[in-house]
Amino acid sequence: MLADYKISFIEFLLDAGVLKFGDFIAKSGRKLPYFINAGEIKTGDQICKLGEYYAQCYKENIKADNVVLYGPAYKGIPLAVSAASALSREGIDLPFFFNRKEVKDHGEGGIFVGYTPKAGQNVVIVEDVITAGTAIRESIELMKTLEGVTINAVMIMVNRMEKGLGEISAMKEIEQQHGFPVYSVVTVYEIIEYLESHPERMSDPDCINRIREYLSVYGAND
Repeated sequence: MLADYKISFIEFLLDAGVLKFGDFIAKSGRKLPYFINAGEIKTGDQICKLGEYYAQCYKENIKADNVVLYGPAYKGIPLAVSAASALSREGIDLPFFFNRKEVKDHGEGGIFVGYTPKAGQNVVIVEDVITAGTAIRESIELMKTLEGVTINAVMIMVNRMEKGLGEISAMKEIEQQHGFPVYSVVTVYEIIEYLESHPERMSDPDCINRIREYLSVYGAND
């Protein structure tokens, strides 16, 4: 049985148009029957609410001290800011930073904006989803330019439960290869469970079957 906050989050994704059903192409090139698009978050109320779910994920899973939140450009930027804002309202005041797509060669220069992590600090990356893990690996390479900084974890909206480069999930690959966990607010199977109980929320009555067929090909063995 789904926890109340997971039900609330799935309904939030549907109401905001973040969770869509149809035919989409992921960054990895895979053809998707559903899509999670954080770019559909367009109002102050929505971004504040989203931050509360990330804050819940953070409080349940992140145990490290001296944490800095990182939002990869572009979609990760408001996600990290929303998480930091929500956590601050609960008495957890964390610094945050994000990257530019291109290095700035004037003014203060550099590729990062916001707080500059210091040696010994733990970075938590805030993203929307992980499919094949391509975007997260790009963030990992950027973090290598920060001396003495450790990536502690990644927080995402939805665990798509898909294969990465091999047979195990992209999330599990990242954990095994880089030594830090990936936490999600919900998984795709929890979304399926919700939809099975609320068929009226499906824009396409066949969407559950299409998602299951997709997972039969790209779903991870772990």
